[in-house]
Amino acid sequence: MSLVLKPGTSWWETYARCVSVAPEAFDSDRLRNLTRGEWRRVGIPGDHVNPVDGTPIPGPPRVDLDEANQAVAHAVTEHRDWCRVDLDERRARVTTAVDAMTEHRDLLALLLVWEIGKPWRLACADVDRCLDGVRWYVGEIERQLGVGTDAPRLPLPGPVSNIASWNYPMSVQVHAELVQLLAGNAVVAKTPSQGGFHTLTLAHALMKRAGLPVTLLSGVGGHLGEVLVRSEGLGALAFVGGRANGRKAAVSLADTGRRHMLEQEGLNTWGIWDFSQWHLLAQHLRKGFEYAKQRCTAYPRYVVQRRLFPAFLETYLPVVKSVRFGHPLAVTAPDEPLPNLDFGPVIHATKAADLMEQFEQAQRGGGIPLYRGSLADGEFLDGQDISAYVAPACILQPPANWSLHHAEPFGPIDSVVIVDTESELLAAMNASNGSLVGSIATDDIDFAERIAEQLQSFKVGINKPRSRGDREEVFGGLGHSWKGAFVGGDLLVQAVTHGPDGPKERLYGNFPDYSLLPDR
Repeated sequence: MSLVLKPGTSWWETYARCVSVAPEAFDSDRLRNLTRGEWRRVGIPGDHVNPVDGTPIPGPPRVDLDEANQAVAHAVTEHRDWCRVDLDERRARVTTAVDAMTEHRDLLALLLVWEIGKPWRLACADVDRCLDGVRWYVGEIERQLGVGTDAPRLPLPGPVSNIASWNYPMSVQVHAELVQLLAGNAVVAKTPSQGGFHTLTLAHALMKRAGLPVTLLSGVGGHLGEVLVRSEGLGALAFVGGRANGRKAAVSLADTGRRHMLEQEGLNTWGIWDFSQWHLLAQHLRKGFEYAKQRCTAYPRYVVQRRLFPAFLETYLPVVKSVRFGHPLAVTAPDEPLPNLDFGPVIHATKAADLMEQFEQAQRGGGIPLYRGSLADGEFLDGQDISAYVAPACILQPPANWSLHHAEPFGPIDSVVIVDTESELLAAMNASNGSLVGSIATDDIDFAERIAEQLQSFKVGINKPRSRGDREEVFGGLGHSWKGAFVGGDLLVQAVTHGPDGPKERLYGNFPDYSLLPDR
């Protein structure tokens, strides 16, 4: 059946809406940077294509070091003024920004579809999680700051610098920034180079109009890293990304004593042992393919007790064969609703090629191709560029020297490891020396609780997956998946404020002595 693009959703129609809504931030031919308190036509846009159909789109306008230094210096000045603004006014301005984003929620979601390939349902959920979450903090912030107590919490000495990944611009990055602002800090943010910069530009235009002290810069992380990590006057660093860049940031911060929250990658696993509730697991497996597993809490590795492997296979294969993927805006008729896909493209064609090479690499090393889907099963427009799409696939018994044996693929490539003993189960589940989440599928709850204590996963689910969580739920990582203060709920506010002991106070987090770890 031939598919057509949903009318009114083309990239250039979407971009024209951005120009109409926020002309101060979107020129007809390029984006602007929010620096030194104004939207400025500075920086050099790079070549960029969207992952959905390969259409060229305006790339992030990358600023030089001098502009970045000036931007941070201005943010430090803004911070001094903002931290003296009373809480009622801060709440009012943050609420105004959230209301404006709510008004333009569908446009923000449509940008997420084009920029990072999210299916419509998931793009809307990303925006909604951000806005609903911030409204919760607006209602809780007075208690969280200890207003009226003998030990109120105060803003940090300087603005919070935010370097985030491309996959959740709203529910992770903008959400965190709005809470930081609510707590009395100015913010500096860098747009990810791979995607999300249009979404962030629109969100920050609405934040700026609400009178919030925000700075938004585009640039290569390796080039601007020292400015955004070590610049004098910054109060904290919030980082989301890979381990290599996270280590560099941690080393750079080592002699500063500066607050930091460094979320890094880890291989999240399902362990399956003495288990019989396969119909429940099937539901979790299907949901796990959302957004092509391009999220920090995806589960790409299954560690299965040998005797359960046939039952696991009977459960897993029908799920992976039923996954829907393709162009997120392709419909069979103009008046039909947008498709309810599990995922669209991965972030770019180079990533898609890398994933396929890694699949072949695992086979060359002795891994068994358990399943390999075909792009012919995807839902695409006629003649569409599909170079950024990857069909789901799975490797059984991947070799120990596989490039993804200890790392997350960030794509729909699963692997299965078969084990015979509890010690093998633990070793396989802890392969990456720290992860954000992990889960155990078992009928023996006592066994699950015993194993959970030995897993290097910050959150452990028993017969259910875990996620970042919303509102009051804490988030962090163990081992090499996280460095610094934990966030979420009250801990997010604590991470970007200080009490009577000042900015050097002790926080809950993944620090070298592991002395302060909350209940998982």
